Amino acid sequence: MTRVPSPPPMNGLRRQIARARERRQDPASSFVRETFRLPRADARAKAREWFDTWPKAAYWTTVESWRQLPDDHIEFTMRRLPTAD
Repeated sequence: MTRVPSPPPMNGLRRQIARARERRQDPASSFVRETFRLPRADARAKAREWFDTWPKAAYWTTVESWRQLPDDHIEFTMRRLPTAD
């Protein structure tokens, strides 16, 4: 007669999932996002302003998404960390 092993306890996995969910809901760990819709030249200036104000190396500043709209406007979303910690 062979004995079927019981599954391992899931407590460690449950704790790990709970910690990950807490970190995700922590406002300090979330990104700051702002969406703009500007003429092309103004869009470049606004993106440059973000990179100058919040340097990429410290704040992970990036253009998260962008698209070209009619009449040469650009809609884009900038993303950065709330602090440089």
